[in-house]
Amino acid sequence: MEKVQIIKSFINIGKYEEFIWNLLELSQEKDSSYVCISNVHMTIEANDSDSFLEVVNDADIATPDGMPLVKAMKFLYGINQDRVAGMDLMPSLMKECSIRKKTIFLFGSTDNILEIIKSKAKNEFPDLKIESYSPPFRVLSEKEKADIVLRINSFNPDFVFVALGCPKQEKWMAEHKNKVKSCMIGLGGAFEVYAEVKDRAPIWMQDYSLEWLYRFAQDPKRLWKRYMYTNSKFVLLLLKQLIYLRLFKGK
Repeated sequence: MEKVQIIKSFINIGKYEEFIWNLLELSQEKDSSYVCISNVHMTIEANDSDSFLEVVNDADIATPDGMPLVKAMKFLYGINQDRVAGMDLMPSLMKECSIRKKTIFLFGSTDNILEIIKSKAKNEFPDLKIESYSPPFRVLSEKEKADIVLRINSFNPDFVFVALGCPKQEKWMAEHKNKVKSCMIGLGGAFEVYAEVKDRAPIWMQDYSLEWLYRFAQDPKRLWKRYMYTNSKFVLLLLKQLIYLRLFKGK
């Protein structure tokens, strides 16, 4: 799939259905791969860290998760891009995997959330085979890391849904490419939304790029510094990229 540059990150473009199709193809064609679900936070993290930028740009697919990235594609390149959010991809892929007899391994989050997800999925997609594991919230030994890889590969999943938070989950996927024999997708907060532990913003807030504000209202103490920094920097860097494109690329 074609990619365009947003600040320093390269993000794929295409219709939502094309992403679903390409993800299914990727899981079948490649022995090991990973997918980044890109938003403003990830884009600024990648801008500020060359090593993390390499992780994002080496992904087999990077979807435009946040509406600000979708609008940036229109702003910079005139592309009418569909939003391809992790919160939508997760149930969409679960449905397709159920139909196609594919398997999913859930990695990350908490045991409680994982059990809720599996219970809900069993009701919605009774033919879907799911396994899960919540790793300890500490630095793991090399043996523990190897045991996790063995545990995942023993299940032989078509997809591994990873929820460790950005940038930890993306770094984990990059580290485990060619070790974990599956298509890994960093879905983060989509686990909690699917489990209905956290609410998703109303559609009108999603459409107006205000989903971040809804999340902020749910957890202001933790998120206010992140959003103040990342959102402001994203706008400034986007304007800088637009000026560069207009002056030097003639677009």
